[in-house]
Amino acid sequence: MQEICTFFENIPPLALDVLWLVAVLILVIAYITVCALLLVYLERKVAGFVQRRPGPYEVGPYGILQSACDAVKLVVKQIIKPAHVDPGLYFLAPILSFFPVLLLFLPLPFSRLLTGMNVNLGILLVLAFSGINVIAVLLAGVSSNNKFGLLGAARGVSQSVAYEIPLLLSTLAIAMMTGSLSFTEIVEGQGGWPWQWNIILQPVAFVIFIFSMFGETNRLPFDLPEGESELTGGFHTEYSGMGFGLFFLAEYANMVVVCSIATALFLGGYKGPFLDGPWWFLAKSWTLLFFMLWVRFTYPRIRFDQMLNLNWKWLLPLGVLNLLATAFAMKFFPVVANFFGFGGAA
Repeated sequence: MQEICTFFENIPPLALDVLWLVAVLILVIAYITVCALLLVYLERKVAGFVQRRPGPYEVGPYGILQSACDAVKLVVKQIIKPAHVDPGLYFLAPILSFFPVLLLFLPLPFSRLLTGMNVNLGILLVLAFSGINVIAVLLAGVSSNNKFGLLGAARGVSQSVAYEIPLLLSTLAIAMMTGSLSFTEIVEGQGGWPWQWNIILQPVAFVIFIFSMFGETNRLPFDLPEGESELTGGFHTEYSGMGFGLFFLAEYANMVVVCSIATALFLGGYKGPFLDGPWWFLAKSWTLLFFMLWVRFTYPRIRFDQMLNLNWKWLLPLGVLNLLATAFAMKFFPVVANFFGFGGAA
């Protein structure tokens, strides 16, 4: 044991930081892979339950190995590059869609000790790198030289840019209320019981965040960029094999990210009525994930103009009003704000 400690003491601090970052990224990739396999299985089972059918049940007990078989199929399937595509941008798009998602997990506190990077500007880091997916969608649609891909990319960019604004406003309301951009500090400012969570103090921000997370992740009823009924897959129509697989992984990884962010901002994070730990964080985030799956098979897809009108006419004004109300309460009623636990009121 002493030799191990001496070994690590002789390593330069920068090298230790790099080793720690590599180890965290490996764990994040493993976590995303497990989440994707579970979400695919749960999505099919939830669909079967809602539609009164069994869902997958042939491969393994209760069909539990079906997702693993699908993953193997995607890995070994041939990647077909159409002759009319731009090869550089065509292969860059899925890589650019998936790998920035790994960085979004780094500032998320699964527990007091289980945090990849405990940075003071964690919210800013997440908001900055989450926008890269918009570029990936645009590159995929344009480089495919396909009318369905181009229309899907145009829809994806319009939708993502629109719903990033109310998402930012709802997040800023929490940051202003707590006086911090660190996820760890925001979680520490909440209690373990539901009435001590930020959702009680910011219900409007939570509702806006829920709508925005559907829009940002292209999930039904907001899956217009990849609507198979009219765009046959949208921006990833021309992709096969692991090219499509990376887009597939990125979508589920983004679902896990937004539900984890909502858990940290509004639902107390890793805190619970007793024995705080990552199990509370996972239970809350997976409850939100189940909610996203349930919504998909409950509500039909809306029209594109309805989706944008919901954002520009309702969510955006509500987000601005909620942010102004939060600022007004913090400025003119600091005693009341302190009483309700607004950390930035002092």
